[in-house]
Amino acid sequence: MFFANNPSKGCSVYHLTREQTVPRPLEDVFAFFDRPENLADITPGWMKFQIITPSPVSMGRGAIVDYLIRLGPLPTRWRSIITTYDPPHCFVDEQLLGPYSFWHHTHEFEATDQGTLVRDHVRYLLPMGPLGDLAHALVVRRMLGGIFGHRVRVIDGMFGTQRSPV
Repeated sequence: MFFANNPSKGCSVYHLTREQTVPRPLEDVFAFFDRPENLADITPGWMKFQIITPSPVSMGRGAIVDYLIRLGPLPTRWRSIITTYDPPHCFVDEQLLGPYSFWHHTHEFEATDQGTLVRDHVRYLLPMGPLGDLAHALVVRRMLGGIFGHRVRVIDGMFGTQRSPV
């Protein structure tokens, strides 16, 4: 497993988990999430998400994807590497360059009687030690909750889904 910035001892590693059921077959749902180009459709507009890597992006272990996002007034470059790739069950992206000291995002897909359970689990660490912890408490936790909440709502609209209680 690759870690560009390993979590440091004494710093807070935060977790975010979201689940929802998509009433479509596992292979179809994975195929949607397997295309980084679809991220623009499920990312809030205020982030001005733009993929820099030429399309189509060939996903697989070791694939690198570059983005531009806007956090506040500043454009921020984000580079991810796919460290685990097991279609149609999961993939993991880790930040190589971006606003976090550490970002590890596991995307899991599980066939159910209702379709496909989509689970996002993110472990992340902010820079600047105690100041990063304060920023998390004041802004980042709410911002990430809003970003992933937006994703859930958009996917609900696209696929007619149901959220799983978490």
